[in-house]
Amino acid sequence: MSYDEWNKVEDEDDEELQDTSFMETKKDVILFCIDCSPSMQAMFDDPVYEDVQTSNLYMALDAAMQIQKKKVVVGPNDSIGILLFNTTKTPDRKDLQGSEIKRNTYLFQPISPLNAQTIQELIHLLEEPRETLCQTFPPVEGQRVPMGDVFTSCNWVLRDGAPKTATKRVFLITDEDQPHTASQLITSAKTTLTDLTQAGVTVEPFFISTEDKPFDKNKFYSSVLLSNMAEDEDEEGLPESISISRIEDLLAQMRFHEVPKRALFSVPFKLAEGFTIGVKGYGLVTEQKKGAYKYFTDLGDRMEVADSKTLYVDPERETEVDKKSILYGMHVKTVKPATEDGEGSEEISGRIVKPGDRPLYTAEEIRSFRTLGLEPGLKLLGFKDRSELAFEDNIKHAQFIHPDEMTYSGSKRTFNALLKSLVKKKKIGLILAVMRRNSAPTFCALLPQEEKADEGGWTEPAGFHLIPLPFADDIRAAPIDKGFTASDDLKDAAYKFINKLCLKSGGYPPDSYPNPVLAFHNAQLQASAFHEEYDPDSFKDETLPNNDLIHKRAGALMAEWKKLVQDDPSHDLVMPTKSRSTATKRAAETSIDEAEIRSRYDSGTLDKLLVATLKEFLKSKAQPVSGKKADLVERVSDWLNEH
Repeated sequence: MSYDEWNKVEDEDDEELQDTSFMETKKDVILFCIDCSPSMQAMFDDPVYEDVQTSNLYMALDAAMQIQKKKVVVGPNDSIGILLFNTTKTPDRKDLQGSEIKRNTYLFQPISPLNAQTIQELIHLLEEPRETLCQTFPPVEGQRVPMGDVFTSCNWVLRDGAPKTATKRVFLITDEDQPHTASQLITSAKTTLTDLTQAGVTVEPFFISTEDKPFDKNKFYSSVLLSNMAEDEDEEGLPESISISRIEDLLAQMRFHEVPKRALFSVPFKLAEGFTIGVKGYGLVTEQKKGAYKYFTDLGDRMEVADSKTLYVDPERETEVDKKSILYGMHVKTVKPATEDGEGSEEISGRIVKPGDRPLYTAEEIRSFRTLGLEPGLKLLGFKDRSELAFEDNIKHAQFIHPDEMTYSGSKRTFNALLKSLVKKKKIGLILAVMRRNSAPTFCALLPQEEKADEGGWTEPAGFHLIPLPFADDIRAAPIDKGFTASDDLKDAAYKFINKLCLKSGGYPPDSYPNPVLAFHNAQLQASAFHEEYDPDSFKDETLPNNDLIHKRAGALMAEWKKLVQDDPSHDLVMPTKSRSTATKRAAETSIDEAEIRSRYDSGTLDKLLVATLKEFLKSKAQPVSGKKADLVERVSDWLNEH
C-alpha cells in the first residue's frame, strides 16, 4: 500500500464536511392535502389556453402530477400521496381508505413509493373533461370539514404509509381563509396540528388568492399555524415565506418548496460545562448531480434491480476477510518474521514496533487520528468583535445552524437569546466544530443573522452561519495590478442601463432556474418512463437571457454607453499579461495601442511583436487567440484589413 493510500479507510466512511452523498438514501414523503369545496371547483378561463375552462382543483391536481413526474426521475426513493377534503366521495373498498380517515375526506392516492402506473392514473383523470371533476369528487354543500379532522386524517395517512426515518411534509392547498369561526373548532385545529408536528411532520400551506376572493391569512390560519411555525414566542404574525399566490403560480411555488430541507448534521452545541443545546446544520450551497446509476439483471421474463456490495478478499488464501479485521500501514519494508523474544512479533496489542518494521493501525485508530478523539459536536470557545472577521476568511462554503428542540428541550429559547445578544453587541463566536463522525476538527466563526424580509418577499431566517476559518497557509497574497479607471461619465452611463435590467423583486431565486444540463437529462428520462415522445427542440433553457426584452428595456442606453467606451482614451490600449508557464519567457511591460500595431502592419513588421502582445490585441477585438505566431500575425492582418 502506498504512502498516499495507507490512511484511506473507505470512500464511504471518509466523508468530509462538504460531502452530501449520504442524503441520497434519505427518503422524502409529501402528502398533498387539497380542498374540494365549491369555490375550488368553480370554473374560470384558463390563464394559458384560450377557450378553455379550468378550476382551482384541476390546477392543484395538475401541479401534484407535475411534481410526481419530476420526482419519479430525480427522487425514485420518495413517496407521495393525495388526500382530498370537503368532498362526499367515498372509496369503493373500505380497507383502502383506512378506518381513521374522517368523514368527507377521501384518500385519492395512498402514501406509496413513486411509480409510473400510479402517476398515469392521475394523468388519465386530468385528461377527462375538466368540468367532470365536480362529478368525480362531489363537493360538500353548505358546510365544511373541520380543519382538526383534516389534520387528524393527514396524521393517520402518514403514520400508516410513511417510513419512520423519512422527511414528512403536508402541502395544504385551499382558497378558504376562514373555514370556521367557532372557538372550539379553532382549538381542535391547533391541538391536532400540534400532534401532527410532534410526529415529525411539517405543514407547508399554499393559499390561493384571486381578485374576486382575496385570501387573508390572519382570519383563521394565523392563530392555528403560528403556534407550530413561529421560532420565537415573541413573534407576531405568520412568516412571510407562507405562500399566497395566484393559481397559475401554484406549480412554481410548489417546485420552489418541493426540495426537502435536509439537515447535513444534527449535533449537540456545548455552550459551557454542563450547558448544552441541540442544533441542526444545513448546507447553503449544494451541487446538483444526476441520479445514481443502478444495475439490472435479466431474468428472461423480467428485469430486476441487482444489489451491489463490497467484499474484501485475501489474495493469498482467496477467502473473504472481515472488514473489521483489516489493518492499515505504510509500505516500508517487509515485516520481519515472529521470534520468541518478541522481535517482529505479530502480536499487535503490545504496539511495540522495532526499527525497520511496519506500524499497523486499525480503522478505528485511523479515524481517531483524524478526529483527535473528539465526538461530533460544537463547542463554544469565546467571542470576538464582528469587525475581526475579514472577508477573505470565508474560503469555504458556510453551513447554517438552527436549534433542534427534539434533542434538548429549551434549545430554541437559549439559541434565540444567544443570537439576539451577539447581534446587539456586534460580536461573533469562536467554535470548535466536529460536524460528522469522520470529520476533522475545524475552528469556525459563528456569525449571527437576524430574520429579515427583502422587497421581493424572500425571508432570510434567523440563525448562525458557521464559517470554517482558514489556516495561515490557506491565504496567499494575490498580486495587485492597477488597471484603467473608468471616467465618471462612463460610470453614470453604465448605471443607467444596469438599473433598467435589475430584477423588480430584488432577488434571484435559484430554484426557479434549474441546471439546464440536468433539466434536459431529466426531461428525456421522464418521457422514457411514461412512454411519451420527446421533442428536444421543445426544451427551454430558463437560464438563457431574454435578449429581446433586454434590448427593449435598455438597448438605447447600452448603445450610448458603448459609444462612450469607444471614445475613451484607454479604449485602444492593450494590457499584456505574463505567461503562466514555468519556462523563462520575455513578457511585454508596456501597453501597445491600436495605432502602433497598425503602423507595424503598414511597415510589415507585425512578426516582430511578441506572441503575448498579438494575443492581447486579438482578445481585445473578440478574435480567437489559438494557433502559432504566424496564425496570430495573419489574424491581426485580416482584422486590420477589414477595419
